[in-house]
This record gives sequence, structure tokens and C-alpha cells, in this order.
Amino acid sequence: MSGIVESVQAKAQEVAKEDYDRAKALINDAAKSGSYLYPIKGIFYFLSHRSLWKPLLKKLAPIVTLSVGVVTGMFFFTYVPQLALMTFVNGPLAVLTTAVLVLNESSAVISFLSRNFVMQDALLDTFDGTLISRDATNLVSEGRELKSGRDPIQRLGKVLKNPFQRFSPKALIRYVMYLPLNFIPVVGTVAFIVLQGRSRGSTIHDRYFQLKRWSPNQKAEWLSKHTGPYLAFGVLATLLDMIPVASVFFSFTNAVGAALWAADIEHKETEMTNGTAPGLREAAKKAE
Repeated sequence: MSGIVESVQAKAQEVAKEDYDRAKALINDAAKSGSYLYPIKGIFYFLSHRSLWKPLLKKLAPIVTLSVGVVTGMFFFTYVPQLALMTFVNGPLAVLTTAVLVLNESSAVISFLSRNFVMQDALLDTFDGTLISRDATNLVSEGRELKSGRDPIQRLGKVLKNPFQRFSPKALIRYVMYLPLNFIPVVGTVAFIVLQGRSRGSTIHDRYFQLKRWSPNQKAEWLSKHTGPYLAFGVLATLLDMIPVASVFFSFTNAVGAALWAADIEHKETEMTNGTAPGLREAAKKAE
């Protein structure tokens, strides 16, 4: 019997070590890439480039109205019932964890409604406009017509390829499946944010991959090799998106941050391009 226990303990230690090494590798990759900085860079770049405000300003009134309505409604109708349930699980922390839960729910509802009915085109313009402002005009021309001029947004013409898909049923189902994690004090909420960040991170460069004409296999290969950086970006972007009302503003700055990151990858100004992107470019040329 003691031999079985020792065997189980040894196996558990082996699994724990593997998970630790994997997590350490992800963190190291994220740190080297600096991906976690791009959502913050996106905020400052957006604020300092007034031309990039145009897509947001056009949608500002309906977006703010939607956000305030959703957050207010969610707290009014769902906070107290969920607080009563969370109190049994989290005790005194229930006040905080329930608020985080409602914010997560509100963020999901706002994202679903706004991305499907309000700001899909505006986010696309913001991403493409940022690439143009970073001298990636040739890249953007692969996906839309461009006009002459200096203003990056005014240069945007007819969209030839639109990668921004509407809110997928899988994303909603995945969100609902992970939502009960918030009933676990602290650790559960952190796990929920990380899982949401992982999902978010895997989609932030869909436009970039399309403009590069990468196949699904090439995209999967790239994301697999850079899981840590995309997870780090996704987690921070998710945290910013959870801020009531301001989440809409951060949706645009996150798009800017993602475009800045794409421009740095394109210009080989990040550790991620060392030895990886050239191989993918060669494969892309062969595919053509």
C-alpha cells in the first residue's frame, strides 16, 4: 500500500513540475516579447494621435448609452441575487467577488451587442489606421483600398477583406462554462480572467494574419509558438475591458495596441520575429 502511495506522490510531483516548467516558459516568452505592454502603449498612442479618434467619436453616443444601460441594469437586477449565493461560498469577500462577476457579465453583454451591432467597422478602421500610421501601408493595402493623403483614417477606402467575425456561439458558450469559476474565492476569479484572456489573445491579430495571407495552419503554428505573449496581451486587455463604461474606450485602445504590436512584428522590432516569421513568410510565398 505504501508503495502505491509513494508512486502516486511521485507522479503528482512530476505533473506539478511539468506544469511549473510550462508556466515558467510562458512567462519568460511573454516577458521577452513585451506583449503585456502593448495594451498600455495602445492607450498612450491613441491619446497622442487625434486622427485615430474619429472611428470612436462616430460611435461614441450609442456606445456610451449601451454601456451605461447594460452595467446599470445588470447591477440592479442581478447583483443582490448573486450576492446571496456568493455569500455562502466566499463569505465576506462576496461583496467584491460578486461585483467582479457582474462586471464580467456586463462586459460580455456589452461586447456581444457592441461588436455585433455598433462598432465592428470602427474597430477595423482603428486597427488599419494604426498600421498606416506606423508605415505599414503596403500591408494594409492587401485588405482594402487606400486613398492619398497624410491622415491615416481618411486614407482608408473600401474594405476588400473583413476578418472581424461576429460574436461566435462558441465564445458565448465558453464564457458561460467558465463563469462558475467565480464562485471559487480569488483563485477562481483569477482563473476565469486568465481563460478569458487566453481566448481574447488568440483573436487579436486575426486582421494581421489575414493581411499577411497566412493559412489557418500558419496562423495556428505562430500562435502555438507564442502562446505566452498572446496570453499576456489577452489578460491585460480583458482586465481593461472589464472597467465599467470605459471598457468601450479600451476596446479601441486595445485595437491600437494590437496594431502597434503587429507593426513591430512586421518591422522585426520584437523578439518574436527572431527565426520564426521568416519561415512563415517563405511558406506564405509558396502558398501563393
